[in-house]
Amino acid sequence: MKNQVTEMFGIDMPIFAFSHCRDVVAAVSKAGGLGVLGAVAHSPEGLEIDLQWIEDEVGDKPYGVDLIVPAKYAGSDEGGLNVQKIQEMIPQEHRDYIDDILDRYDVPPLEESAGRGQFSMGDDAAAPMSADSQAPNLDIALAYKSAIIVNALGPPPQFMIDKVKAAGRRTGALAGKAQHAERHVNAGVDLIIAQGSEAGGHTGEIGTMVLIPEIVDAVGDTPVLGAGGIGRGSQMAASMALGAQGVWCGSVWLTTEEAETHPVVKEKFLSATSSDTIRSRSRTGKHARQLKSAWTDEWENPETPMPLGMPMQPVLINDAITRINRAAHHSGSGAEKLANYFVGQVVGNMNKTKSATQVVYDMIDEFIEATQGLARQLET
Repeated sequence: MKNQVTEMFGIDMPIFAFSHCRDVVAAVSKAGGLGVLGAVAHSPEGLEIDLQWIEDEVGDKPYGVDLIVPAKYAGSDEGGLNVQKIQEMIPQEHRDYIDDILDRYDVPPLEESAGRGQFSMGDDAAAPMSADSQAPNLDIALAYKSAIIVNALGPPPQFMIDKVKAAGRRTGALAGKAQHAERHVNAGVDLIIAQGSEAGGHTGEIGTMVLIPEIVDAVGDTPVLGAGGIGRGSQMAASMALGAQGVWCGSVWLTTEEAETHPVVKEKFLSATSSDTIRSRSRTGKHARQLKSAWTDEWENPETPMPLGMPMQPVLINDAITRINRAAHHSGSGAEKLANYFVGQVVGNMNKTKSATQVVYDMIDEFIEATQGLARQLET
């Protein structure tokens, strides 16, 4: 295929694969798409290791890095908070509620030698999902050959855009409204991901079919990728018929052979329907679509404490999520009932484990079939 996006990145098909798993990123780039590594939970050392591994795998083929730097979060107006300050801001009521959930579901404590989760850090460390915490990873991404740096939550800060452009790379940003996309373009973003409400993770309320043409109309010549509920070739064809020049997929890789998804959660995904997700603030403090489970049920109860804002909620629940994940493999346990993860409504189509490469090939085949089918209907 040849369009603005494929030419911009030198790829065969405009299929962008967001994944926290380096194996998925490499597989998609090698298959002719563009893998994007979600790096929000990476330490700088871990990110260096993964980027070097990806580059060894993909050679000259392009890949990207995705960071999370929200425009607004607790403490952002004061220049950011460290972990100790965030801990001091968490109400005792919420700490007690976490303890109550873990007690009622009989989730065992962590062993002393166990790791403490993806956001465990010293008291002086910058808050997770903040500009200060992500700045070192931005520098590392630019020290390697990443072709695009994407900000997954709001417009990239100006320092990010300036650094990326100075390094001769591209910037991307997700948008859930047309006005968000316009702000991204005015800030200098090169590629807009129009993410509909069906998407997994942080997402807005407007559906993909409505959102894509609104954003395409709003951003002029800036290329747009469709996202949200996209994991099949027919959905890719629909996105491009609406004006997108490619697609951004995340959820569909979570059940691939390469994915590092928790085995219990992967099995839940494989048996889930498209009705089994919910937009919940229970993991990050901002609305993020995830699999329904006892965990989301607990936080949706109006008689219990409501989730805190970002970044307090991820700091609050960090050890609890680690405890749940460590114990979830026990069949019938409370931890198994609580276990969940971010996933979009396309989970209803994710009912068979495949390699990431096969997912790409299947998407391409179905895309060709869908577009040829439409062309035949236009024949006179």
